[in-house]
Amino acid sequence: MHFPRLIRGRWLVLPVAFALVVAACQPGATTPGPGTPGPTPAGTPDATGPVEGGTVTVIGTWGGDEQDAFLAMVAPFEQRTGIDVQYTGTRDINTVLTTGVASGILPDLAGLPGPGQMQQWARDGALVDLSTVLDVGQYESTTAPAFVELGTVDGKIAGVFIKSAIKGLIWYNPNHVTDIPGSWSDVESMAASPSPAGAGWCIGIESGAASGWPGTDWIENILIRQAGPDVYDAWWQGDHPWTSPEVRQAFETYGQAVQNAHGGATAVVSTNFGDAGQPLFTDPPGCLFHHQASFITGFFAEFPQSPQPGTDYDFFVMPDMNDQYAGAVTGAGDLFGMFNDTPQARALMQYLVTAEAQQIWVDRGGALSGNLEVTTYPDDVSSASAAALREANIFRFDGSDLMPEAMNAAFWQAMVDYTQNPGQLDAILERLDGVRTDPATYGGQ
Repeated sequence: MHFPRLIRGRWLVLPVAFALVVAACQPGATTPGPGTPGPTPAGTPDATGPVEGGTVTVIGTWGGDEQDAFLAMVAPFEQRTGIDVQYTGTRDINTVLTTGVASGILPDLAGLPGPGQMQQWARDGALVDLSTVLDVGQYESTTAPAFVELGTVDGKIAGVFIKSAIKGLIWYNPNHVTDIPGSWSDVESMAASPSPAGAGWCIGIESGAASGWPGTDWIENILIRQAGPDVYDAWWQGDHPWTSPEVRQAFETYGQAVQNAHGGATAVVSTNFGDAGQPLFTDPPGCLFHHQASFITGFFAEFPQSPQPGTDYDFFVMPDMNDQYAGAVTGAGDLFGMFNDTPQARALMQYLVTAEAQQIWVDRGGALSGNLEVTTYPDDVSSASAAALREANIFRFDGSDLMPEAMNAAFWQAMVDYTQNPGQLDAILERLDGVRTDPATYGGQ
């Protein structure tokens, strides 16, 4: 998924497909077919005026506090326009949208599983060309170039990022860790002798239908630091074998962390990623370190200990592992696309890319923005994570999110399998190469 797969919290019980049908039948709602051209967007030279009233349907992966944050984000839009934003959350966004593309039952806007799937749907004509919706010059001038590029397919804007995250951050509790390790070998040494904590690492890779994805982040952040961006790019593009020494080394480095994890491999596989950091805040602590993206602070805020940024948690960026690739980081974001071209959908898409909209989510914590005009963050820790993303020497998007869906799903499962059975690494990597070399995997992208 192109966003950080934040699929935790409460969920709407209404089946997604049925909810979309109901929404499509509401007064004022319109549902042209996927990619159908619509009116000229408001704010462009040929606009006919602002849109008022009606509905726009949205599907995303957010539940709990994240759903609340999105609804807060769109509340000013609803108040100004009278447009009702009808949001539905789902645990399996890819299945819902893939089925919808085939059937024609789709939301107006949706969070997309990732740039790889976005490219396929854009080239199949399922996604509306947002170059006809947005003020392209303004959008490109106010958005981080990497995010503009990732959302562009064949010269057309297919998706936009409404929030972002930096990955490869190592979280710790300053009350228990006072000497910050300066190298990866120092991190491994401290994790192997985790006084005063019970374990070196807190790791959780359970995430419902997407279980395993937190482990893929480990591999991506290790691989780019050990082998560099060229190998990283060839790997996610399907041109570099999983059985290669570089990819094997990345898995083995992750495996060493699992050996020093709170609760062992069984707990790693069964613990939800959003809960995994809780032992950082027990007394005595259950672990020293927790590897997770910048968005995890939104989950910290839900913990019963009510940890505070700077006082109870802070981070350092995963150290370099090869001096040739110093300053390499990965990141991700929540990618949005348009399936039904309606005036209401256009108006909401234009709003979501603004600094005003994205600042609302940033202010609530757990989110960064790709909009260059969003510069205020709620605390020093969030501000530092935003700075780390801006100042990266080498930046690459989350590799699994860039892979075709079949490869991505196999990668998720491989992380669960390897965590449980590290002695099966040869067979696991060979299976991944089997998916990679299947003509249907990359040939279908």
